[in-house]
Amino acid sequence: MAVPKKKTSKSRTRTRHSAYRKKQTTKIVKKIQLVVCTNCGAQKLNHHVCKACGFYNGKQVVDKSKELDSITTVKA
Repeated sequence: MAVPKKKTSKSRTRTRHSAYRKKQTTKIVKKIQLVVCTNCGAQKLNHHVCKACGFYNGKQVVDKSKELDSITTVKA
């Protein structure tokens, strides 16, 4: 069985781990697809409800006017 001859330093280990982590985060960033909402023109995640207007696939799914009313009443 292979055994390391010397102890791996903290610096070397952490450098290796940080490089791996950076590689994983770039993979995740590249996977995210932003598209333009057909209703309001805001950027949204693909296959998700638009956070700006509440439309999905050309239909109103979330009523944003009610959310705006509740936010203003809470702040007042």
